[in-house]
Amino acid sequence: MQMERQGKTVQHQNALKELPGFSVFTEPKNTRKFLMSRHTPEPKLNEQVKSDEHRQHVRDAYAKVAQADNLGQGCCAESSCCGVSDDAAINTVISKRLGYSDSDMNQVPKGADMGLGCGNPKAIAALRAGETVVDLGSGGGFDCFLSAQEVGETGYVIGVDMTPDMVTKARSNAEKGKYANVEFRLGEIEYLPIADSEADVIISNCVINLSPDKPQVFREAFRVLKPGGRLAISDIVATATLPEAMRKDVGLISGCMGNASLIKDLATMIEEAGFIDVRIEPKNESKDFMRDWAPGNEVMDYIVSATIEGVKPATALQVAPVDNR
Repeated sequence: MQMERQGKTVQHQNALKELPGFSVFTEPKNTRKFLMSRHTPEPKLNEQVKSDEHRQHVRDAYAKVAQADNLGQGCCAESSCCGVSDDAAINTVISKRLGYSDSDMNQVPKGADMGLGCGNPKAIAALRAGETVVDLGSGGGFDCFLSAQEVGETGYVIGVDMTPDMVTKARSNAEKGKYANVEFRLGEIEYLPIADSEADVIISNCVINLSPDKPQVFREAFRVLKPGGRLAISDIVATATLPEAMRKDVGLISGCMGNASLIKDLATMIEEAGFIDVRIEPKNESKDFMRDWAPGNEVMDYIVSATIEGVKPATALQVAPVDNR
């Protein structure tokens, strides 16, 4: 009986050794205790801490933007915030340069257009009545409200933002505009608070570039899109590798610039998430208005705004999300 127990103990111990993230220790004096401790490898833990710090800095910067806008004050000086201004007239000029029309400006509640974008995702989304749209990083709700007009009463728009102040502002704007088909949810775009295969289209305007884990963002986008669903994104891309000092500059990161990916690297991320028909088109004319974001900074020699498109295959199998937290 004793030998049988010892045999089972050895089998149990060997089995434990096969479990990832578990360690088995044997104490002296023939007293066997199995101390099972889940552990995160040091490099992964450090990477997670850095990602959390990155995300928190961005959250803090955009909370200040929302708070300053609510109070009628200027944007925080430490972050260019994609050219954001508290002046509605200036924001209108910025949005027109991005391709929005006077009609677009007049359709949305006052305060929704915060000048935070670097393009016009609605222009490439080809939205249709009845579709469900998800906006990654919805800010004050500007693109959500314009999308709501396109999809009509039978459609639905969900805006997701990780900054509580922005979500509060967007909900207030929705109430002012009496939108019945728009909802704003607090959440991170790397882990969307949205069910599988719920959206027809995902839009985003100068936000994905803020994420410390862009591959995870695209995996999540793939998850929540229906088969045949579409990406319609405006964001900043790198035309050359940014110097390390720029990549670590927290002001440039929260200003949508320091974390820019090379076009070929970004295309690979999107394709590896499962998308097909990926197209990334740089808009060289964007350099004209982007110079106002960081006057005198050489970062403009490395970046440009671009439209980013992709399609989830109509026969796509749902892939389990990867949790890197």
